[in-house]
Amino acid sequence: MPRPRRSAPRPRPAAVDPEVGREVELEIGAVAHGGHCVARLDGRVVFVRHTLPGEKVRARVTETGSRFWRADAVEVLEASGDRVPSAWPQAGPGGVGGGELAHVALGAQRAWKADVLAEQLTRLAKLDRRVDVEAAPGDEDRGGLAYRTRVELVADAEGRAGMRRFRSHDIEPMTAMPLATEEVAALAEAEGVWSRRWTPGARLELVAPAEGGEPVLLVDGQVWRRGRADTRPNARRAVAETLHVSAGDFRYRVSADGFWQVHREAPAVLTEAVLEALGDVDGAQLLDLYSGAGLFTLPLAAAVGTSGRVVAVESDARAVKDARRNAHDLPQVELHLGAVDRVLTDGDAGGSAVGTADVVVLDPPRAGAGRAVVDAIASRTPGRVVYVACDPAALARDVAYLAEHGYALTGLRAFDLFPMTHHVEAVAVLDR
Repeated sequence: MPRPRRSAPRPRPAAVDPEVGREVELEIGAVAHGGHCVARLDGRVVFVRHTLPGEKVRARVTETGSRFWRADAVEVLEASGDRVPSAWPQAGPGGVGGGELAHVALGAQRAWKADVLAEQLTRLAKLDRRVDVEAAPGDEDRGGLAYRTRVELVADAEGRAGMRRFRSHDIEPMTAMPLATEEVAALAEAEGVWSRRWTPGARLELVAPAEGGEPVLLVDGQVWRRGRADTRPNARRAVAETLHVSAGDFRYRVSADGFWQVHREAPAVLTEAVLEALGDVDGAQLLDLYSGAGLFTLPLAAAVGTSGRVVAVESDARAVKDARRNAHDLPQVELHLGAVDRVLTDGDAGGSAVGTADVVVLDPPRAGAGRAVVDAIASRTPGRVVYVACDPAALARDVAYLAEHGYALTGLRAFDLFPMTHHVEAVAVLDR
């Protein structure tokens, strides 16, 4: 007689953590990197969002661990003088990510970011360095809102456009996005982004250039126009961006789903800061690392002149394709496709090597450059390194690596190019 088949074992339900959801009273301490403040509960570190230093709050535990817990402040018992009514209530406790400082006055947001930057430099680079975080032009007048020229959304199970909740796959449906520029808001209205029912899980990318170029909506990578997918082979998938800085006026073609600074003023603010940090580089050999579509490459080419050279390195093939179009008439620009660490050590896929450099400009992603790239930069003995950073911890770590090669931090500026969030941009100058 055949043996009866055993049914597959049923998966055990995940253990329920009795601490998650518990509400506790906490006295809030200093700010910490990541958009939260530090509190203590029975000697345990708790990272608390939606609060401010010096406050007393009732907080709901959202995550536990052996090293620390996380919590959301759900009731303010004693408020800080820097607390304001949230500029984006949907980004509050249990809501979407991307607006964790919406309850903080704009000036206090910048002070918060300055404290975090100073703390990371002290802890990781052993440097005592404070710097004021500068507001971008127009942000005070707009209350820190309406600055994003690029917005990404996702459709929930019912097809409503929204954003993911903080540290969650759950989607919060929305009817507006207060950080979006007026041009992005107009595109959303024209295409029925908030009123239409999309395919569940669909990813929507809204892009509207800061200076009035034609906007683009992509739905799961497909161009969408006038309420339907634009399936034409020549459907426009790029936008035109314009930059006005001291080195001149520059125009760029950028893929709609490619990388470009999201704050309407960020390209000009950062480029001007980089040019100021460089000083006179006429005739210099310059490395432009993590060069993207060429935001810095074009003004750097103007700065070095026809007797100088700009060697740009970027790992994203789409961005390099854009950069080739943007720099097609600049013979002093040389473009390399490949991971920056590999191109600097072994050359690009075509075997082309990257030579010496008088000056290096780098704008790495949030993870920073890392030791291999720093070592490769130092091996070329540039006199100056200009580092554009979007993460204080990665910047401080790489500043420490550069110090091992004899580079000292001689200049530092910071910019609030992500109001309502904990993110901050910095431009560091290191000299040897």
